[in-house]
Amino acid sequence: MSGASHTEAKPAPANDFRRRFHFNIDWILRPLFGFALAGLAVWATMQGGVVFVVFLSLGCGAAIGEWHRLFARNDHVIPTAITAGAMVAALLWQLFAVSPELRFVPIVILSAAAAANLVIGIVRRELPVAHAIGPLYIALPALSLLMVRQSSAHPVWLVVLTFLAVWATDTGALFSGKLIGGARLAPQLSPNKTWAGSAGGLVCAAIFCGALALFLHTSVVAAAMFAIVLSVAGQLGDLFESLVKRQVGCKDSGHLIPGHGGVLDRIDSILFAAPVAALMIFVLQFDPLAGLQP
Repeated sequence: MSGASHTEAKPAPANDFRRRFHFNIDWILRPLFGFALAGLAVWATMQGGVVFVVFLSLGCGAAIGEWHRLFARNDHVIPTAITAGAMVAALLWQLFAVSPELRFVPIVILSAAAAANLVIGIVRRELPVAHAIGPLYIALPALSLLMVRQSSAHPVWLVVLTFLAVWATDTGALFSGKLIGGARLAPQLSPNKTWAGSAGGLVCAAIFCGALALFLHTSVVAAAMFAIVLSVAGQLGDLFESLVKRQVGCKDSGHLIPGHGGVLDRIDSILFAAPVAALMIFVLQFDPLAGLQP
């Protein structure tokens, strides 16, 4: 009896492995659309100027619509229009402003939009704080990316490094989580995320960004440190969106991107990472690519 029991227990690891890597069409669609969107992001970053602003406006504009739709009982057009309009105005002001003394205007614009959405939410009884967060949660990261793209030192590479840290985190977390499994990171928020996946995302971000720094003949340590901080911020952004969706009883924010869900599902990590990147670069004066020629 004991021998039979021992024989039956052997297939468990293989069955567990097959369960983790059970084929799903998303395994094709997710990387396919992921690479396409990444290529578009890099191209827009290289173009800069109006092209980059249009790219940010379209991507974040779609996410804004998804965000306000999560909380609107009927019509989400008005809060969406307020947030999207404020974002475009803030981006254009940042792009074309000629007076350094008026650099604060984009923040004023976004704050005014947040206040307007707060009032709308109160009047409609639709979670006013959630509507008010929209301009700061989505538009502020877009403004942060534009500010990094306008930085005086190697602006293109700084934006690419920011994107790379987030993309590498997502990839590393996905594969290390599937391969290793283990304890859940936040089972109440996102049951599929594990501590192994989180650590794998951190390591992957540090390796890829360090490799980019090595290619550019600049500090590997500084780039890796930058990547680790953004990786943590990105993972927090992912968990934040999971918390919001769980609160409203929604699995995906939308269905616009095959294999990813909505636009908000795709950019939730960068929404937290971009402001942190801008904070490190402009406030802390931390240059992850120090020594690289502009």
